[in-house]
Amino acid sequence: MVTIVVVATPGRLTAQTPAVGTPSADPNELVKQARKLNSEGKQDAALALYAQALERSPDLFDAHLGAGVALDLQGNYKDARKHLARAIELAPDGSKNQALTAMAVSYAFESDAAGSSRFYRQVFDREESTQDFGGAAETANALGRIYLESGDLENALKWYQTGYETSRRQPKLTSDQIDLWNLRWAHAQARIAARKGNAQEARQQTAAVRALLDKGTNQDQQIQYPYLVGYVDLYLKDYQGAIAELQKADQRDPFILALLAQAYEKSGDASKAREYYTQVLASNAHSPNNAFARPLARKRLTATH
Repeated sequence: MVTIVVVATPGRLTAQTPAVGTPSADPNELVKQARKLNSEGKQDAALALYAQALERSPDLFDAHLGAGVALDLQGNYKDARKHLARAIELAPDGSKNQALTAMAVSYAFESDAAGSSRFYRQVFDREESTQDFGGAAETANALGRIYLESGDLENALKWYQTGYETSRRQPKLTSDQIDLWNLRWAHAQARIAARKGNAQEARQQTAAVRALLDKGTNQDQQIQYPYLVGYVDLYLKDYQGAIAELQKADQRDPFILALLAQAYEKSGDASKAREYYTQVLASNAHSPNNAFARPLARKRLTATH
């Protein structure tokens, strides 16, 4: 057997002349190796292995899904969606929502809320149909987030409210779960109000979040508070306040790092902004957080180079 030597160029997976004498690899093992490379930021190398896997198994779901993710991280969205569309077609029922969500996130990389909505809504409908109201509520919130960061504040409010109301359809909600969904709803309303420039509403909803956290029923959500205060401060143009709060938030989150970069940029510290934009690019997550952070960081770093 021979191994196909594959070279990945941006946007394409292409095969070259076979290298004789090299044993063939198991496609699933190639996918495993490719995922590791992608997580390390080595998208070109990952795509080469995904291409080899697809040479051996053209209908391998995980290879199409992985290739789509890696291409998104490269910024090759059109080609990414070809693989993600194929992954949706090939996905077993248990992985269908994963594939649909990946496509929704792909559109978020371009702040295309309408495109993202087409796929998130399919996930939402599938979860509702199986009475997975917790999952459906989280999907609705994710779509609300896409609309918010794409600048469509009315649809953001609509979908966050849908998420909140759907959460209430879960049977036997415990008191801590009720507090959690109240917290998420207030958190969303505070951010939306800040984006609208409504300082009073933003501060009121932020205070509601603080009160819910002080109940102690969701200690793991404490990290969400400095993010919220920093976000509100940023959009209400208190840039020093935003910096102080966001530095207390999760520094592994590319979206937090992008907010910090913007706050430094707006406060006139271009060097510090560049430092944080550079940190954003170290994240290789295929998530809404990175979908809004990574393209912005790449754009700003290119502009200031």
